[in-house]
Amino acid sequence: MTFVLNLLLASTGSLAFAILYNVPRKFYLCAAFTGMAGWFCYYLTVPFTDTAVASFFGAVGVVLVSRIFAVWKKCPITVFLISGIFPLVPGAGVYYTMYYLVSNELTLAAIKGLESLKIAFGIVLGIVFIVTIPKKWFFIQNWRKKDVEKEYIAPSRK
Repeated sequence: MTFVLNLLLASTGSLAFAILYNVPRKFYLCAAFTGMAGWFCYYLTVPFTDTAVASFFGAVGVVLVSRIFAVWKKCPITVFLISGIFPLVPGAGVYYTMYYLVSNELTLAAIKGLESLKIAFGIVLGIVFIVTIPKKWFFIQNWRKKDVEKEYIAPSRK
């Protein structure tokens, strides 16, 4: 029950973020599904790893689904990426870092700040990891081709 509730709340948060940033209505369900997919990846990996590593896998899920939807719906990837990454962002960690700094509890501030920084770095690495994949790999026509295109290799000079 908790798993389903987590997925529902992640998709609701992504949908609300998409509405807040004026994503066109026809992309609402895809934006909600993107956030849910990222949280699904995060939720499955967090019992076995650190939260930063789980955030990396969540970001990989978000960006992968965003790339697929961007090609399918013929729109920019940021439409789905920004709203889908929202559930993974360490907002509470940043808040508590500032709270501990103001409260003059510097040790706790350093611990929370470093943890939030590791999570943010994991998210960035997850985004970079998938965005570097060539766009043509996400077109289904490329996967349906029977013959593989061969690259032209220039003849060597003698």
